[in-house]
Amino acid sequence: MANKRPKPEEIVSKLRQVEVLMGQGMSRLDAIRQIGVVEQTYYRWRKKYGRMGVDQLKELKRLQG
Repeated sequence: MANKRPKPEEIVSKLRQVEVLMGQGMSRLDAIRQIGVVEQTYYRWRKKYGRMGVDQLKELKRLQG
């Protein structure tokens, strides 16, 4: 069974979850583990989607599609 790739909206949500968990005092590595991804994936997502809000993501999808 193939792994399901998360949608960009889900990725942005997971990145925000890490920020919230870190704000509650959790270490970055523990927060990354909490959302269920490996560290490399987190940093790749952060590089691509890290500064995007939901509105910016919708605009990107509109321009691409």
